[in-house]
Amino acid sequence: MTTKVLPLVEQESVTACCPPLSERPLTAEEAERTAVMFKALGDPVRLRLFSLVASHAGGEACVCDISDVGVSQPTVSHHLKKLREAGLLSSERRGTWVYYKVEPSVLAAMGQLLTRAAGA
Repeated sequence: MTTKVLPLVEQESVTACCPPLSERPLTAEEAERTAVMFKALGDPVRLRLFSLVASHAGGEACVCDISDVGVSQPTVSHHLKKLREAGLLSSERRGTWVYYKVEPSVLAAMGQLLTRAAGA
């Protein structure tokens, strides 16, 4: 069986998101892109799911391993969909299970945004 991972967002929009907040004010476009990510993480269940995937051994997690977050399975699927739509997670179906992965560029972009600028 051949699997294909489709990009969910333009790669440039994630990697080159924004400069550190302490460097300069965000442009309107940068603020829009950043707000989408933070809005998706603004829900406690989504933040927990994102954390479970990010911290899972091997850098990816099967939905079967992360679905115990105190809500029903359809609700977990809804939240995972929102995280994918925001460009925070990618997914790949393997047989009957879906595996989720945090894109390394997402963590780098978010970390850069929240890092203090050199000399600031």
